[in-house]
Amino acid sequence: MIEKHIVLEDIDPVIFYGVNNANLQIIKALYPKLRIVARGNVIKVMGDEEEMCAFEESILALEKYCAEYNSLKEEVILDIVKGKTPQVEKTGDVIVYSVTGKPITPRSANQLKLVQEYEKNDMLFATGPAGSGKTYTAIALAVRSLKNKEIKKIILSRPAVEAGEKLGFLPGDMKDKIDPYLQPLYDALQDMIPVAKLKEYMELNVIQIAPLAFMRGRTLNDAVVILDEAQNTTTQQIKMFLTRMGMNTKMIVTGDMTQIDLPTSQTSGLIQATRILKDVKGISFIEMNKKDIVRHKLVTRIVEAYEKYDEKTQAAAKEKRKAGTNPKETNI
Repeated sequence: MIEKHIVLEDIDPVIFYGVNNANLQIIKALYPKLRIVARGNVIKVMGDEEEMCAFEESILALEKYCAEYNSLKEEVILDIVKGKTPQVEKTGDVIVYSVTGKPITPRSANQLKLVQEYEKNDMLFATGPAGSGKTYTAIALAVRSLKNKEIKKIILSRPAVEAGEKLGFLPGDMKDKIDPYLQPLYDALQDMIPVAKLKEYMELNVIQIAPLAFMRGRTLNDAVVILDEAQNTTTQQIKMFLTRMGMNTKMIVTGDMTQIDLPTSQTSGLIQATRILKDVKGISFIEMNKKDIVRHKLVTRIVEAYEKYDEKTQAAAKEKRKAGTNPKETNI
């Protein structure tokens, strides 16, 4: 009789063991000759060497399945232990699976374009209105790369520009003040990575979420780096960010040109960067529009209403300027 310890590295043990250890009980029933004890992410097994080899093979296959699909059901366990390939619902263009096991897929033509361009180029600019899925799709691509071990870390950043509020008035230290601005990034990650695993990743700095100012002086290797709300960067900030790119790194820059919170005297770094870099080889630009919005149907209507208002305002300002430069002659 021998004893062996198997460590579950890339998954949440809670999902693997199942509710009330239901999955673990099935595994134990399938290997009655082995004594199996699970504590945290470690499975201790004792018994016959030949039986143990088969058990270890099954556990590794189950772990791989669980890591990819974020779920583990009884029928899947039975199929894998019996050496069969589990049946998976074909959904096409799946980026990654959510914590509930649902596939996360591109939900519009431009989201699909973002996924395709990610495979071709190392730097992407994705611009478009609120709710078009720029940031969510970008984070899903980063999580997939991390799960596939193509990279070692994910770095998410935002400029800490107050949308009509002042940071200094918020309670707490710097982290407490900044966290509300980074919450949308946390929300997306929590959809794709189990809570326990996400906490572990953040403690080990495998996933880093930080304000843009903290990027200065760094060289970012073996990573997917996402800059969100890039329309609120200054021209110096975005240049600083883009030049942090190291080896085996992909960068995705997202923003909405219609939601600039900078003082009117400052030029948006995103607008300037898209003009300067539009012909640079290896950089892709994806422009999303109101057709890509995947939030409540009212969001599309709100965006359309503001677009019409902006067009009227610009037309009126143009007429006013025209009238000012060509004053009518008056008879004396």
